Amino acid sequence: MTNDIYANRRFVIGGLMLTVVLIYLLRLINLQLVDDSYSDQAESNAYLKKVQFPARGIIRDRNGKVLVFNKLSYDVMVVPREMKDFDTLEFCNAVRIDKQDFKEKMREMRSKPWYSPYQPQLLISQLNAHDYGVLQEKAFLYPGMYLQRRTLREYNYPNAALLLGSIGEVGRRTLKADTIDHFYVPGDYAGQNGVELTYEKDLRGEKGEEIFLRDAHGRIQGKYEDGKYDKSSKPGRDLQLSIDIDLQAYGEQLMKNKVGSVAAIDPATGEILALVSSPTYDPSLLVGRSRSENYEKLVNDPLKPLFDRPMMACYPPGSTFKTVNALIFEQENIISPWTAFPCTQGYHVGSFTVGCHAHSSPLTLIPSIQHSCNAYYCAGFRNMMDHKKYKNISEAFEVWKKHVVSLGFGYKLGADVPNEKRGYIPNSGVYDKIYGENRWKSLMIVSNSIGQGEILATPLQIANLAATIANRGYYTVPHLVKNIEGRSIDSCYLQRRYTTIDSAYYEPVVEGMDLVMKNGTGWGARIDSIEVCGKTGTAQNPHGEDHSIFMAFAPKDHPKIAICVVVENSGFGATWAAPIATLMIEKYLKGYIPKRRLWMEERMLNANLLPKQNGVTKK
Repeated sequence: MTNDIYANRRFVIGGLMLTVVLIYLLRLINLQLVDDSYSDQAESNAYLKKVQFPARGIIRDRNGKVLVFNKLSYDVMVVPREMKDFDTLEFCNAVRIDKQDFKEKMREMRSKPWYSPYQPQLLISQLNAHDYGVLQEKAFLYPGMYLQRRTLREYNYPNAALLLGSIGEVGRRTLKADTIDHFYVPGDYAGQNGVELTYEKDLRGEKGEEIFLRDAHGRIQGKYEDGKYDKSSKPGRDLQLSIDIDLQAYGEQLMKNKVGSVAAIDPATGEILALVSSPTYDPSLLVGRSRSENYEKLVNDPLKPLFDRPMMACYPPGSTFKTVNALIFEQENIISPWTAFPCTQGYHVGSFTVGCHAHSSPLTLIPSIQHSCNAYYCAGFRNMMDHKKYKNISEAFEVWKKHVVSLGFGYKLGADVPNEKRGYIPNSGVYDKIYGENRWKSLMIVSNSIGQGEILATPLQIANLAATIANRGYYTVPHLVKNIEGRSIDSCYLQRRYTTIDSAYYEPVVEGMDLVMKNGTGWGARIDSIEVCGKTGTAQNPHGEDHSIFMAFAPKDHPKIAICVVVENSGFGATWAAPIATLMIEKYLKGYIPKRRLWMEERMLNANLLPKQNGVTKK
C-alpha cells in the first residue's frame, strides 16, 4: 500500500516538473520567435537605422511639360524609450503647434497598432524647410528625436487633380496587402488615387538605409562599419502622360460653374488627351500638413469634387446611342442604308408614344442620324426583337447585347485609372425578372433603342464609342500613360480591339454624324474649317432637368481627337455639351479659337449652370 502511495506521488511530482519545463519552453519560444520587443530593444541599443526615402518619379504631359515634381520635407521621428524631459513649449514653438496638438500627436502615436517604444515612430510629418532649419539648430535639446528627410509633391498647374491623384499615409489595408515586396512600414506614404495609385510601384522607387552605431549610453558613434552595409535609395521612374495639360486646363475653364465631365481620346492610339471632372479642385490642396483639413472640406462639398465623373458617373447615353443601334441593325440585316421608317413627330403604337421633333418623313438611315429621329430607332429595334430569324425575343436581345458589349459598353474598358465603372447593359434575364419569363415584348423595352431604359454608360465609354466609329470598327483601350522611364507600357494599351460590326457598316454612320454638324442637330456648334462628325444627346433625368450630352470626332478622315461632353441638368445636347466639345476640338487641332467663335467661348466660360440650393445658385 505504501509503495502505491509513493508511486502516485512520483507521477504527480513528475507531472508538475514537466508542466514547469513546458511553460519555460513556451515562454522562450514566445520571446525568441513571436515577441519582437526584446530583439527590438537589443537592436535599438546597438544601432540606429535611418531610412533614406527615394525621390518619387516626375510626371509630365504628352508635350514634356512638368506637371508633378518633388520638394523636400522633413518628418520628426522619435524613439520613445529614449525621450527625456525637455521644454515642450519651446519644441511646440519651433514646429508651430500648440501643447494640446503635441499631446494629441503623442497619444495618436502610442495608439497605433504597430507602436513600439524601441523603434523610431513618426511624431510630426511634413515639416517645411523653414521649420526644419529652426528645429535642426535645437535638435540636441530633444533627446530621442531626429529629423528624417522625405519628399512632397509639388504641382506646376492647378489642374487635373483627379487623374493625377495624390499621396497620403498608408493605411492598415495597404500594410496588410504588402506581403510580397514588404516595402511599406507605418508612417510611409503611397499613391491614393489617379496615376499616383495605378503606377505606385513605378513612381515610388526603392528605399535606402543608413546604419549608425550607438555606445552604451545610446549616443551615436558614427556609421556602422564605415557604412559598409548602407544602401542608397533609388529614385522612382518618371512618367509621361498622354494628356495635353493646355487642353485639360481649357476644358476645366469651360466646365467651370457646371456639373459634368469631358473625356477626350486620340482614336489612333487610345491615349487620353483630357479627362475633366467638374467641379474640380487644385491638387496642391492635398499636400502638406493642411491635407486633412482640406480633404474634409472636399468630402463635405455637396457638389462632390472628389467624385471622378468621367470614370464613375453613369448616365443614360441618350441619342448618342442611336449610332450603336444603327450599326447593330445593319450588321443583323434588319436595315440597309436605304431602309426608311415614317415619323409623325414621334413613334406611336396605340396609346404608347415616344415623342420626336419636327423633320421630314420618312427618313432613311443617314438622315435619321442627322436629325436624331426617335421613331426610326424604335421601329428598327422592334423589327430586330421580333424578327423571325431569332428563336424568341430573349435570343434576339442577347444577340443585340453581344454587339453592344463589343462596342465597349457594359463592362470596364480597362483604363489605367482607378475606380472605373462598368456602366450597365441589361440581359434578357433582367426582363424575365421584371415582367416574368417569356412575358415581355419588344414594345416594353423599346426605350433601349434611343439610349434610355436601363442602359447606363460612363463619359469615357461614350468617348470611346466616338473613337471606335472614327476608326471604323476598332478601339485601343483608353489610357493615361504614354511612356514609363525604363520600361514599356503594358501591351493591352497597344493592341486593337475589334468590334463585332463589319467595317463597311460604319460609313453610313460616319456620314450621318458629318451631316449632324453641317445641317443637323449640331449645326449651331459647327467649325467651318474642320470636318467634325458629331452626335447630340439629351439624357432623361428623373431627378431634375435632362443632361446635355454630345460626342464627336475630328477630322472626319484621319481623326486626331474623339470626345464626349456631359453637362448635367442643362437640357439639350446641342445647347451646352456640343459647343464645349467643338471649342475643345478647335483648341486642340488649331491651338486657338478664331474671332468668329469667341462669342461662343465667352458664353460657355461665363455660364453658371450649378444647381440651386434654397433658391440661390451655388457658386
